[in-house]
Amino acid sequence: MRYKSAIIWLTGIISALCLFFLSFTWKASSVREDAINYATSKSGELDPAKKTHYIDSLWKQPIYLGFTLQEVTTYALHKGLDLEGGLHAVLEVSPVEILRALSGKSNDPNFEKAIQEASAAQATSTKTFNELFYEAFAKIAPNQKLASIFANSVNREKLNSNSSDSQVKKVINDEIDGAVDRVYKTVQTRIDKLGVANPNIQRLPGTNRIQVELPGIDNPERARKLLSAASKLEFIEVAEISEWGPGLNSLGEYLTAEEKAKKASTATATTSTDTTKAGGLAGQLSGAAKVAKKDSAVKDTTAGSALTKLFLPLDNQGRSWGVFRKDTARVNELFSRPEVKIMFPSGLQFAWNAIGIPATNGDEIIPFEFLRKAEGQKAPLDGEVITDAAQDFDQNGRPEVTMNMNGTGARIWKNLTAANVGKRIAIVLDNYIYSAPNINGEIAGGRSSISGSFTVEQAKDLANVIKSGKLSAPTRIVEDAFIGPSLGAEAINQGYFSMALGLLLVVIFMIGYYGSPGWMANAALFFNVFFIAGVLVQIQAALTLPGIAGIVLTLGMAVDANVLINERIREELHQGKGLLESIKLGYEKALSAIIDGNVTTIIIGVILIIFGSGSVKGFGVTLCIGLVTSVFTAVFVSHVFVDWMANRAIKAGKEKDVTFETFISKDLFKGLNFDFIGKRKYSYWFSWGLIAVGAIVLTIQGGFNLGVDFKGGRSYVVELSKPVEAGTIKDGLADSFEGKGVEVKTFNGDTKLKITTAYLVEDETIQANQKVRKALENGLKTFADAKPTIVSESKVGATIADDILKQSFISILYALVGIFIYILLRFRKWQYSLGGIIALLHDSLVVLGMVGITRLFGFELEVDQIFIAAVLTVIGYSINDTVVVFDRIREEIGLDADLSNKELMIKTINQSINHTMSRTVMTATTVFLVVTVLLFFGGDILRGFSFAMFIGVVFGAYSSIFVAAPIVIDLGTGKKKVEPAAKA
Repeated sequence: MRYKSAIIWLTGIISALCLFFLSFTWKASSVREDAINYATSKSGELDPAKKTHYIDSLWKQPIYLGFTLQEVTTYALHKGLDLEGGLHAVLEVSPVEILRALSGKSNDPNFEKAIQEASAAQATSTKTFNELFYEAFAKIAPNQKLASIFANSVNREKLNSNSSDSQVKKVINDEIDGAVDRVYKTVQTRIDKLGVANPNIQRLPGTNRIQVELPGIDNPERARKLLSAASKLEFIEVAEISEWGPGLNSLGEYLTAEEKAKKASTATATTSTDTTKAGGLAGQLSGAAKVAKKDSAVKDTTAGSALTKLFLPLDNQGRSWGVFRKDTARVNELFSRPEVKIMFPSGLQFAWNAIGIPATNGDEIIPFEFLRKAEGQKAPLDGEVITDAAQDFDQNGRPEVTMNMNGTGARIWKNLTAANVGKRIAIVLDNYIYSAPNINGEIAGGRSSISGSFTVEQAKDLANVIKSGKLSAPTRIVEDAFIGPSLGAEAINQGYFSMALGLLLVVIFMIGYYGSPGWMANAALFFNVFFIAGVLVQIQAALTLPGIAGIVLTLGMAVDANVLINERIREELHQGKGLLESIKLGYEKALSAIIDGNVTTIIIGVILIIFGSGSVKGFGVTLCIGLVTSVFTAVFVSHVFVDWMANRAIKAGKEKDVTFETFISKDLFKGLNFDFIGKRKYSYWFSWGLIAVGAIVLTIQGGFNLGVDFKGGRSYVVELSKPVEAGTIKDGLADSFEGKGVEVKTFNGDTKLKITTAYLVEDETIQANQKVRKALENGLKTFADAKPTIVSESKVGATIADDILKQSFISILYALVGIFIYILLRFRKWQYSLGGIIALLHDSLVVLGMVGITRLFGFELEVDQIFIAAVLTVIGYSINDTVVVFDRIREEIGLDADLSNKELMIKTINQSINHTMSRTVMTATTVFLVVTVLLFFGGDILRGFSFAMFIGVVFGAYSSIFVAAPIVIDLGTGKKKVEPAAKA
């Protein structure tokens, strides 16, 4: 083998990198365990606040090889929500209100009608709302320019009455995109409040939607409210040190008393009862709370020493203070205490700065201020008065932010700035201070500039914050799913068990079929699994349950490359060649089929990544990684092992013992010479007959049982303490959902039920979520003796469900087109491409038809995104199998052969199918084994996926033999006979 040393070195380097990155997962898990132990009382109760405090205290501290806990957590293997539990939500920024604001709240009837038509069209269109609005307006008022609506005081600096429609559209599109960006940044800041480790937030390209994933959330209702709440921009005066300094001094006394009380209670622990200790501590703290110092400056006394253990002075005068990020949770709790609140004037409000300051110890200091605004009081000026804000440069070329206000805002701003010359006014978004500029003088006219030591990026961010008050951009949650931690733990167990069992079966099968070379293939397989895990960590991808299914499936498909190689080696050995020469030729001849087969499947994985979301995208990522690593391990790593085995046998004089077969496989498929092509008409009748039966059955049944992500609605998983018939539960819930329809079926055993309803499907508000859940809880009260508990819930709005359904069919279309083009490029004949595509359509239709046929036998399946991912995977698997046959045909007759010579083609294709039959059966068997494991042990979440793959593996192998290759012949014309070229 050439480049053996390079392959060994490269394998070693990749293994070391994978091991290095996987070690972060071990360390992150270790810290989480320590946090849980720290926060768990002797009685076994977990205190979430203590757990959060433990993690916060280490967040910016180096804990492993110089990396902080934040970095360790970032580099660790992330588990998807279906494995860890948490909240998944898709927010949609409604452009309707943005358009209304840009129009100056126009009452133009054509404008209003276009808004209504665009809103109605959006329910069945994948176009953006603004595109639909432009189309509707052009149809309703073909002679009216958009400038007649949007050239107003709101946009006076960007548009005028002579502006073209394209100019107006650009302004509108920019404003909508800007609004989505502002919501994105606001949501990022809000998520910090939830204390979520590894949150995932991203804009969905080509839409006004933002996807948020919050692992570990245990209060989904609070998270939903926080995500969908309207932004609140305020301008508030910053209080002077003279107003809050005495309070901070009193807080220092309080903290000192707290420390002394704790020491005293520890010293007297053996002689005092719990009640006495509690009373003594409360008494001392109460006394400290009554201390009030007259001086405004914070004193560096004993009290000051206790104070500065927690609070950090940021200047020499003690007028600006901050806190390490790790201590912010403690400070929040401290300021929530009634005895601390009374230390500060009632007209002041404590507020954190949104931007931290890097500290020398690796942590971050978060400054805070006191604002002149009592709790519940309205700010003197809010964001509704803003007409525009932008990043600009001052006369010295330094970045600044310009801000414009309407007439009402200009008057209030003039008075507010006049009263605060030489003082500061804070710009506050959602109770976080983003800037607190000093007022140099009274500002009239409503136009202001904010300067400072900004970078361009910081100035842009501040402009975006201010603009969040200009346009009302309400958000709604169009899709969300909450998965409880118990359901996530169950999914982990099912996924890992399926992976381990699938791997074990493949290992046993390979050894039983190939003997010693099977051990070499298995060694490469273990490297493959190791590399997949390592790469997932390195690219910071999340491992999902479908992702685990992807790994399990990859195990079966990875064996395919080894099977191709081993079968080729067996052929060479049977022809009397030596062991080393047979190995060399086997790897060389199998390479083209391996590359073609894996590239076609990678096309499927890329489409899943582009068009999928959440767990489906995770499956696509895992599938692509697995295919790439399997090629490397099968073609190169296994070659090193096989060469080592062969050389060892030759040195020992046992070359003849290495046969690449066992008593099971020795005579299997030997001398096979079946006329497959001659029976093709029977196979055509069987295939299309089966598809027709499936279509008829589905038509009679009323179509597919679509999942929530395709039809919209709300779905809940309910856990019971004892089995209850699904039909009984359904009858009990009928009245609760006002007859709007409800489906109930068992889910992962007879003590869990999946309940789906279309009740209030069009209403996507949080209030509707609460109403539907309340209706479910009321309906379940009838079964109180079974102790029903809701362990997960999900919602998909009708609009996004329609988009998901269309995207699924588009992804299948793109997959077929991509594969057609690739096969055409590789085999240079359209007959190969079209034959392959017809076979893939055949496989897809059979899988879909079997959904209806198996329903007759009580096997009910939901067609959802994961099911469609399985159909796409079937396409990838089937074309992989087909390409192997095509590759052998190409090898036999060459690229430039005349496919119209049917006699030659029938002989060649029959010969090629017979020669590759061992490989076809072997690959189908290994994939069939792992898919069967998924079907029976992967749980209900993967039931549809496993079923589609189960059917797809069988009919994928069948279509490669009886559909794809025969169609290549039937697509040819003429009877010209061409003899095959003589082989050298």
